[in-house]
Amino acid sequence: MPRGDLFFPLEPFQTGRLKVDDLHTLYWEQSGNPEGVPVLFLHGGPGAGASPTHRRFFDPTHYRIIILDQRGAGRSTPLGELRDNDIPHLVADLEQLREMLGIKRWLVFGGSWGSTLSIAYAQAHPDRVIGLILRGIFLMRQTEIDWFLYGMRQFFPEAWHNFVSYIPVAERNDLLEAYWKRLTHDNPSVRMQAARVWSMYEGACSTLLPSPELVSASGEDTHALGLARIEAHYFRNNMLTPEDKLLRDVDRIRHIPAVIIQGRYDVVCPINTADALHRAWPEADYIIVPDAGHSAMEPGIRTALVQATERFKTLR
Repeated sequence: MPRGDLFFPLEPFQTGRLKVDDLHTLYWEQSGNPEGVPVLFLHGGPGAGASPTHRRFFDPTHYRIIILDQRGAGRSTPLGELRDNDIPHLVADLEQLREMLGIKRWLVFGGSWGSTLSIAYAQAHPDRVIGLILRGIFLMRQTEIDWFLYGMRQFFPEAWHNFVSYIPVAERNDLLEAYWKRLTHDNPSVRMQAARVWSMYEGACSTLLPSPELVSASGEDTHALGLARIEAHYFRNNMLTPEDKLLRDVDRIRHIPAVIIQGRYDVVCPINTADALHRAWPEADYIIVPDAGHSAMEPGIRTALVQATERFKTLR
């Protein structure tokens, strides 16, 4: 039977910075087996950045683990930068990284926003993807964005009250614009305060059971600023045309081995989105974790993800 716990902590054998244009420079790293099967980890958000824990979903004796912080996120610079930050740029960045590392094809692993980018990348470059591991599906449709801003209060009224209370009553009819104004304010302290409230709202809604540690981590400066600014930027501009483009273009990737892993009680990215993807893509394995919310660190989701990386060892 495949293992279900995370692999031991490990350090990268190589790190670097990839200058993708005159504005953006991306942090990237490799760990595990330099001669192993390449796997690309795509973090969530958008804007959340990656962490050392993310290396641990993969057997380091088998996989060549490639992680990067996307534009404006984590250790990439400039932090929270919104210019030239959209899905076509992110997809092009992944191709530039793949070519620089001399990788012909790779396994792609992404959760939440990482699932969005994984699907978009695979649809643009299906010949470069040997498999997809997708978790907590987000397809960036307007209904999903509206749910994040207003619908999550149905399950997390306390967290939503904290989120909305930061905004003056007169501006609460359009929370996205109200936060956008503050997240792009000239005063850095205004930007930072708004970012913390936004990010901690998401963190508070991300687990089935309360996780004070996750909420606290969500308020950390780098994480909060990258996540909130870039998330609001993508939500506000909704850059997919048509908005159900990822569903419409599933035929481009139906031949790629894939697994969809979804927490039954995921409030941030509700299960109806994963269900819609699976109905459009019945060839993909579909695993519903019955006792989990959104976070990849939920015990059941963590187990399902590790089991998927173990199963996908047969891919080359």
